[in-house]
Amino acid sequence: MHEPTGTGSTPQALPLRRRTVCGVGVAAALTAALAPARPASAAPARTTAGVLGDPFFSYDRPTLFGAIREDVRVPLRDGSHLAAQLYRPAGPDGKAATGRFPGIVYEYTAYPARLEYFGYAASYFVARGYNALVCQVRGSGASPGTVDPFSPQEQRDNYDAIEWLARHPSSTGRIGQMGVSYGGHTSLLAAVNRPPHLKAIIPTNGLHDWYENTIYRGGIYSPRIRGWQQTFAPATLQTYAAHPLYDDFWRGRSVMAHWDRLTVPTLEINGWYDRYRDGMVKNYLARPDRVWLVSGPWEHGDPGNQYAGIGPGPYLAWWDRWLAGDPRAPLPAARITSYEIPGPGAGAGWHQWDQWPPRDAHTLTLALRGDGSLGAAPGARGEATFEANTGTDAPQSHQQLTFSTEALRRDLVLAGDAGASVRASFTATDGNIAAVLYDETPDGTRTRITAGWLKASHRHGHTALAPVTPGAFHGLDVHIWPTHYRIAAGHRLVLRISSDDYPEIDSDAPTGRVTLKVGAYGSAVRLTVRAAGRTSPVV
Repeated sequence: MHEPTGTGSTPQALPLRRRTVCGVGVAAALTAALAPARPASAAPARTTAGVLGDPFFSYDRPTLFGAIREDVRVPLRDGSHLAAQLYRPAGPDGKAATGRFPGIVYEYTAYPARLEYFGYAASYFVARGYNALVCQVRGSGASPGTVDPFSPQEQRDNYDAIEWLARHPSSTGRIGQMGVSYGGHTSLLAAVNRPPHLKAIIPTNGLHDWYENTIYRGGIYSPRIRGWQQTFAPATLQTYAAHPLYDDFWRGRSVMAHWDRLTVPTLEINGWYDRYRDGMVKNYLARPDRVWLVSGPWEHGDPGNQYAGIGPGPYLAWWDRWLAGDPRAPLPAARITSYEIPGPGAGAGWHQWDQWPPRDAHTLTLALRGDGSLGAAPGARGEATFEANTGTDAPQSHQQLTFSTEALRRDLVLAGDAGASVRASFTATDGNIAAVLYDETPDGTRTRITAGWLKASHRHGHTALAPVTPGAFHGLDVHIWPTHYRIAAGHRLVLRISSDDYPEIDSDAPTGRVTLKVGAYGSAVRLTVRAAGRTSPVV
């Protein structure tokens, strides 16, 4: 969702998602990261010097029209309506141009304060021959009712808005939908509802599941969303708290629950610093035949004004191809276009591949060892402990464990998700595990890369609680969100295990001691990595 400025994720570095590819010996993989640099054997990216040469991203064409605005009321099947603004191509006389045009639901959103901006941005497409509709969801702005974000009712309304635009006398009947954050979520949900005239979508910062992405991370409530709820949908504060487990309430607000219905061409615009990066990657992994994924070094929001951002030209190419039916309009040169984030002291840039993770990626498994190191050889069996929620005055070292590799002798590129397989016992009847990865420079400065979280009672899934027996060891597989990040030679990869990671998750772990099995038959972290030499494309 496009929350107001100040509520987004702070860009510290990035995140990961777990997938096993290309079985590679653990010792050999670690040796590659810690060995002296040599020419990389990986297939090169399809880019030069980190600059995108793909014609898709430089596409544009001249304006053909002006734009006129009409305030409209979109009728809904239950007799209600949505307030909306319809922007149409105009001729030199300032009147609506004759003819029929493809249509774009430019934003279907709960942010009426941004209507003028949305109209201004939509005019780019209107001037090139598209109708554009900006809708205020039920209960927002001048639309009657109560806001219930991404609910089945809101989705039905969206379906009706798409079909209304398709029936408009100035429409060709070919409709697309796009939007940032809230509008990205609604675009994906519209697609899985399959209105007959929806032909393609462009979600930016979109979800795969409202429960997993935003509200309950690993079963732990995320406080990041509460301020937004209070402002835009206060009724959800009580409603969401009443559904701590994954049930039909959440399935009704999920793309994941209906991935089989995501059949229209989908151009996902993802930010490696964004809070929905995990969902965007999961949508691609679920439907690689339907989804093209563009992941940049972007925070939450429109990437157009951000570093290495892309303008509206690629979106126009997408609409010209799928809505206007122009075969000359290019598609992305590859399914995956991703910006490799440079950690401190590293160089990086754009790459394109035919799949994610890249074909040359492999799984690297590192054991959490008793001496606080991460390594391929697990070492002797042992245990390590920390105290959970001991209070704000407790020393930080009592509330977490850290494990570190040796200094890397060559760059290491994380290119995919990760996972922490934690064997843990709790003195309480439940507990939280937060697993955070850092890039540590030689002087000890740490940059946060990515993280994952899991409540112990949710270790077998979010639909039912799994009892936690105090003192007994339980296996917890913590999914760590995906990233594309380069750690420079000489740095260390650090894993922090704790019970807290505010404000990503609530500080609600029960007070008590957490013990981890380390060394042989103990805990480990799995990384998705690819070969890297000392140099890489640089923008």
